[in-house]
Amino acid sequence: MPRTPLTATSVIADAAALADEDGFDAVTLSAVARRLGVRTPSLYSHVRDREALLDGVTALALAELAGRVSAAIAGRAGRHALEGFATAHRTYALESPGRWQSLQRRAGEPVVRSKAARDIVALTGAVLRGYPVPEDEHVHAVRLLGSTINGYLALERIGGFDHSKPSPEVSWRKALDALDVLLKKWPSDS
Repeated sequence: MPRTPLTATSVIADAAALADEDGFDAVTLSAVARRLGVRTPSLYSHVRDREALLDGVTALALAELAGRVSAAIAGRAGRHALEGFATAHRTYALESPGRWQSLQRRAGEPVVRSKAARDIVALTGAVLRGYPVPEDEHVHAVRLLGSTINGYLALERIGGFDHSKPSPEVSWRKALDALDVLLKKWPSDS
């Protein structure tokens, strides 16, 4: 059976699959080359170096997450949009753990300026428009959402909630309730 020709897209997709299977730290040019059945130098015409490969996985993950968040918040506002937003992140982290890990790193400038990154920012803004958070305070609210959601998911991923009751699901609901209350009563500078 003939091998599918290599492209930047296929190399990055294979790297993302490797990240989900073995963890994001396992993504190297040589590991991806082995999976593809080629020699490592063959990849250099498709990705510049390891950083470009990792950025490719991050860009792919951002685009996939943006699609999930968009579907999860469509037609919703306030608590329902917040829940859809957070749950889309959590589901993605559980289903695609290596890709999720790729989102927990400092990405290169092309990724930061990508359409997918702009989409995530816009979707987060859409959630915040359902709350009385002033536009000039959105950056703080975005940081709060990111810290809470990412922190919870990082602890959940390493089993940080496995040794006590109640179940992590109960704590997840409480965290979303607390975020909802805080966003509804956003502190003013006065």
